[in-house]
Amino acid sequence: MPGATLLIGGEPGVGKSTLLLQVADQVRRAGKQVVYVAGEESPQQVKLRAERIGVDGGLKIMRDTNLEAVLSGLESLNPEFVIVDSIQTIESEGVPGSLVAVRNATQALVRWAKGNDTTLVLVGHVTKEGTVAGPKVIEHVVDATLYLETAGIYRVLRSAKNRFGAVGEVGVFKMGQGGLLDVENPSEAFLAERPLGVSGSAVGLALYGERAIALEVQALAARSHYAAPKRVAQGLDARRVDVVLAVLERRLGLELGKLDVYVNLAGGLRVADPGLDLAVAIAVYSAVMGRPVRSDTAAVGEVGLAGEVRSVNLLEARVREGRRAGFENFMQPGNIRSVEDAVKEAIL
Repeated sequence: MPGATLLIGGEPGVGKSTLLLQVADQVRRAGKQVVYVAGEESPQQVKLRAERIGVDGGLKIMRDTNLEAVLSGLESLNPEFVIVDSIQTIESEGVPGSLVAVRNATQALVRWAKGNDTTLVLVGHVTKEGTVAGPKVIEHVVDATLYLETAGIYRVLRSAKNRFGAVGEVGVFKMGQGGLLDVENPSEAFLAERPLGVSGSAVGLALYGERAIALEVQALAARSHYAAPKRVAQGLDARRVDVVLAVLERRLGLELGKLDVYVNLAGGLRVADPGLDLAVAIAVYSAVMGRPVRSDTAAVGEVGLAGEVRSVNLLEARVREGRRAGFENFMQPGNIRSVEDAVKEAIL
């Protein structure tokens, strides 16, 4: 939108600059004037990357880190789309990257963009906690905040703030020679390497942002050599996994007291969704009993402390995605009342 300001954050090397070069090329092809403010690389380096991913010429590249010089250059060019890569390199009343410099540069660039009806995209580095480095005011003054993250061999773009639409939308991409390529069917991609006929593997229908996606939940149970057995959860909320394990032990009589239990969400994603509880329960039960799950079965539902299966948000969208991924049998609230019923029907 004219005058819109966006912030995109991500770890070094995740593909932020590549993605924005591809976006800039599409905007330029639509007849808009685009300026790329390169604060970290030389114009030659930017052009080499653009050529490598097949982006045509015609992109105006400005190499400057002084805020006043950048604003002066933008005034003379009067572009309709501006990319600043990155906001932490812009100098303004302090050392580049300092809280004062980042805050002043962000406010000045946003003010200029809104005054000139120019769409502005700021690239931001992230801290080890995964948030954009600098003062929180950066995220307050922009209209949308996006994060580009790594998920195994894929890249996931998610929105954390959006004044023009729903928060939580995600896009899934794969890095190729031509840059970031859209993954049209993420469920199929994340399930491509799922082993069939192996115990400890179950498919759950999760919400990743606002997008329904089918993911593989893996579980492994092994005899523990320690007084306190280990509980390891990767990609899932460890506390929710602990609750599911307690329900399996107390309500189904599954003996876990002498077993180390490992639960993993395959594909590298991190999803905190109660709707994966039932898939976790089925995967763990399958791993402990050494019996595989039916290959045509997908599970969705929150597990309550009484062992009941509870409803979740956007159930119809999840089941619809499950059918699109090729599943026919669904363990879901409405046709499954308890975890015990689910494991009996799902386990071969």
